Amino acid sequence: METLSQLVLPFGFAAGIYFLMIRPQQKKDKKIKNMRNNLKVGDEVTTIGGIYGKVIKIKDDIITIEVGSDKTKLAIAKWAVGDVVNPENN
Repeated sequence: METLSQLVLPFGFAAGIYFLMIRPQQKKDKKIKNMRNNLKVGDEVTTIGGIYGKVIKIKDDIITIEVGSDKTKLAIAKWAVGDVVNPENN
């Protein structure tokens, strides 16, 4: 009985850390992964570096975006997309 009461506190701390830190991060990662997998041509995106652009081509893990008024094309990795800024997706 005494060993059981000694194990309750460490397991309680482990459960607390899981539900307060690990689980919310997993949910956030899942939401970001879902957003990146649902990108489509025409979406306005922001990269993790702060570049705003419009998706013009998607090929596997490489996305081509147009940026600026001169429509410069940049090829970026899919993981570099930070957010979709289309109002209909928010």
